[in-house]
Amino acid sequence: MLHIRTLAALASVAAIAMAPAAASAGAPKGNIVAAAMTSKDHQTLVAAVKAAGLVETLAGRGPFTVFAPTDAAFAKVPKATLVSLAKNKAKLRAVLLYHVVKGKVTAAQAMKLRSAKTLEGKSISIRTSGGKVIAGGATVVKANVLASNGVIHVINKVLIP
Repeated sequence: MLHIRTLAALASVAAIAMAPAAASAGAPKGNIVAAAMTSKDHQTLVAAVKAAGLVETLAGRGPFTVFAPTDAAFAKVPKATLVSLAKNKAKLRAVLLYHVVKGKVTAAQAMKLRSAKTLEGKSISIRTSGGKVIAGGATVVKANVLASNGVIHVINKVLIP
């Protein structure tokens, strides 16, 4: 069981707002976990990954595609849901793995897909709107953040399976 202070830390960090950014690709910033740790907009996600025991998995060989919700996205999650996730590590892991797809899928490749199977086991829908990728109902606000073991697409919503 996750400690209630973890929830408090997640909730307080979730209050940080994020300014939308344009798509960017560049040199990899280490593995997916290292790249997320360097982002000021993903502190809640990093805390959740640590609490769920997924650091080793997401820092592993991959390749992975991660649809990474921002701190502002976590701030929109109902408090009752955060409490439930904080109390149930398996449920937290499932939610986080629902944001991860096996393989390296760039935004250009994602635009050609209709869905993608997540590591959680279920598929998320993928579509485009106004030239942007919509994954599971979340808009990609920054695409193609390269990591040594995959790619990160920053999204504006937490996906719940």
